[in-house]
Amino acid sequence: MKESKSKKKTSVVTKAIISLGVVLATTFFTFFLIGKWNSTPAKGVANESIKQVNTQQQEKKKETPPAKQKRPDGKPVGKVVYLTFDDGPSELTGKFLDVLKEQNVASTFFMQGSNLQNTGFQENVKRAVKEGHYIGAHSMTHNSDKLYKKGQFVPEMKETLALIHNITGTTPKLVRPPYGSAPGLKGEEIRNQIVEAAIKVWDWTIDSNDWKLKDNPTQIIENVKKQTTEEVEVVLMHEKAQTLQALPEIIKFYKENGYEFGVYNDADHFRLNFQKDQRL
Repeated sequence: MKESKSKKKTSVVTKAIISLGVVLATTFFTFFLIGKWNSTPAKGVANESIKQVNTQQQEKKKETPPAKQKRPDGKPVGKVVYLTFDDGPSELTGKFLDVLKEQNVASTFFMQGSNLQNTGFQENVKRAVKEGHYIGAHSMTHNSDKLYKKGQFVPEMKETLALIHNITGTTPKLVRPPYGSAPGLKGEEIRNQIVEAAIKVWDWTIDSNDWKLKDNPTQIIENVKKQTTEEVEVVLMHEKAQTLQALPEIIKFYKENGYEFGVYNDADHFRLNFQKDQRL
């Protein structure tokens, strides 16, 4: 009798243990499935987010150009020449652009308002910007009496800059004073007006004298070569037929002498005015 009761007790305990084991196993398995269901997608989303961030960072690195090295005076490091052309646009603008494009050279144009108003020239003005050139202002009239004696320098430059904006959509701040800033901008009052208007001024380091050398491109080339003495040069030229003839040889000269060709950028302005006014 005692043996029978003992067997029954053992059987009950065994069943209880088996039942408990089944419950624990089922519970564990259920939590395992739930955990896997919750964690796997989250992990996938996290991994995808990381991939997207990395991709965006890589794209940003590609889009952001490396900062240009500068000298203490703001000029670029290395041998850099800026080819600049005054008095356009003209019937020759397109031909100048053709040569520059063929030579893979960007340049800086200082254009005159009265010429910008000629609708026949405006397509080449737009083309110049599209092909990577900078267009600054060279006044409306090029009249020294009006500009410097009658106080029209800033008003004319503002009007010319507005014309450039209307034609190209750009917002340039750089101007070149007709005949240079000396003696035109000698007075402090006119320079204060320029500063108040947030306008920048550029003269030049090399004067090709091309405007007075009709049919003499060889002399233009020689003038440029003789005056090239610094690592950073800004060459003054004009939209003239003789300059167009000389241009390929001038470009060749600078390439052979290890110069890069710079194009003006408002964000990288450096002082270049004969008045040596740091504000301009």
